Amino acid sequence: MWSNRVMSRAELDPELFRKYDPSSDFLFYQSPRKVVHIHDGAIRAVTQLYRELLPPGGAILDLMSSWRSHLPSEVKFSRVAGLGMNADEMRDNPQLTDFVVHSLNDDPTLPYQDGEFDAAVCCVSVQYLQQPFEVFAEVRRILKPGAPFALTFSNRCFPTKAVNLWHQTDDQGHVQIVSLYFKMSGSWRDITAQNRSPRRGDPLYAVWAFAA
Repeated sequence: MWSNRVMSRAELDPELFRKYDPSSDFLFYQSPRKVVHIHDGAIRAVTQLYRELLPPGGAILDLMSSWRSHLPSEVKFSRVAGLGMNADEMRDNPQLTDFVVHSLNDDPTLPYQDGEFDAAVCCVSVQYLQQPFEVFAEVRRILKPGAPFALTFSNRCFPTKAVNLWHQTDDQGHVQIVSLYFKMSGSWRDITAQNRSPRRGDPLYAVWAFAA
């Protein structure tokens, strides 16, 4: 089981980042799933967090993107780039200005330049990362200093694709895990975790930090 003690990366068993289904993620995501994975109240909580954190007019990276990004409709951004697993889903996303099909579990390197973005977000997908420290370090690389990286998640997932570590913990443990990803990937400041759950519907948790 997950321990509350802060661990080093060397102590983490690689088995923690394996999945029940070891087949290629491209096979799992080859068919578009144009459904939302959290209830409306939780979606509104995601949008409100973005409203508070994301700079208007900025370039935003929607990491592990899908057919909806839940960005505030009244805020204008210069760019919203999607990186995800299904082109059909991202092509149907009205908020994306461009997108790339890319599997982070196969290659955690992001296909973007250093300091290219003013913010990054990842909605209800962090539980699927098998190389989270490398991905978080890459997100830091493509962000400008002071830019936020905000992750939101609930108690739902595709069970066969979530890493073993995620299955071994409860909601509070998930918050600790994502916070640990920031701490162990370096060059982040002001790591913040909050329960953003609405009164009704799915719980919603958020962890974010700023590029140092």
